[in-house]
Amino acid sequence: MKRRDFLYKSLITGVGLAYSGNFLQASPLPSEKRITILHTNDMHSRIDPFPNDGGRNANQGGMTKLASVITNIRKEEEHLLLLDAGDVFQGTPYFNFYGGELEFKLMSQMGFDASTIGNHEFDNGLEGILEQLPNASFPHIISNYDFSDTILRNKTLPYKIFKKDGVKIGVFGLGIALEGLVAKKNYGNTVYLDPVAIANEMVSELRSKKCELIICLSHLGYSYKGEQIDDLKLASAVSGIDLIIGGHTHTFLDEPALVSNPQGHKTLVHQVGTGALRLGKVDFVFSQDNRMKLASSNSLPIS
Repeated sequence: MKRRDFLYKSLITGVGLAYSGNFLQASPLPSEKRITILHTNDMHSRIDPFPNDGGRNANQGGMTKLASVITNIRKEEEHLLLLDAGDVFQGTPYFNFYGGELEFKLMSQMGFDASTIGNHEFDNGLEGILEQLPNASFPHIISNYDFSDTILRNKTLPYKIFKKDGVKIGVFGLGIALEGLVAKKNYGNTVYLDPVAIANEMVSELRSKKCELIICLSHLGYSYKGEQIDDLKLASAVSGIDLIIGGHTHTFLDEPALVSNPQGHKTLVHQVGTGALRLGKVDFVFSQDNRMKLASSNSLPIS
C-alpha cells in the first residue's frame, strides 16, 4: 500500500475517542424538551491538530480531536443537530492531495446534518465541488447562490427542515458575495442574491411551515465597518432568525452576541474561529407545546 493511501485509510478509520469532558448542563424539567445545536466553521482542511511546536495553538484543534468531543456529547444529548458554516476546504496539504474528499468523509463519519458553502469551497471550481459532493452524507444548504445555469443545478438545498423531539427546526444558508473574492472562472454563472431579501423570504417560508426554531448558516462574516452585510447587520435587519451560525471572518466568540431588531425579535449570533479549535454548543429548551423558554451556550476548546 502506498504511503498516501495508508495515511488516508488511517485517518478515516482512526478517529479517536480520547476526550472525556462532561458537557451536560442543568437538565430541563421532565415536561420540557432540550434541543442541542453543535456547530463549526472555517475548519480549512485542518484534519490533524496544529503542530506541537510551542505555538499558541500547539496540539489543539483538528477534525480528529473534534470527532472525539462530538462523540462524547452525543452520549449525553439525545436531540442534537451538528451544523457547519462553510470553508471546510483549503488550508493544509490534505486539500491539495484529496481535493476535499477526506474532509467530507470525516464530516460524514462525525454525523454532520448540514453545511453551507463558503468561498473556499470554490477553490477547485464548480467542478471541484461537484466531484466532492458524493463524499458528503449531509446536504449543502445555500439560499442566496443561484446555481440554475451551472453544473450545481439541483445539487444544493435552499433550506431544510429537521424535526427533533417534536420540534421543527428550519435551517437556511447564506454565502458571501463572490465577485472580487473568488476567480470568475471558479464560480462561473453562479448568481449571488441579496442575503437580506433572501433571509426574509426564508424566514417567511419556514414560519409558514410551522418551524419553531430557525437557524441561518452564514458565511457572510461577523462584523465589518461600512455597509458590507455581516451577521450583526443581518440579525438587525431580519426578524425571525433565532440563531445565526457564522463563518468567514474566523471570529472567536466565547459566547454568542444577542441582537435585538426593531421588531423586538432577539437573535443569537455565534462563531467559533477556525481550524476546529472550538466547537459551538447552543442549547434550546422548549415547553411541551414547543414554545422556546431558554437558550444557553458554550464555546468548547478542542484541546
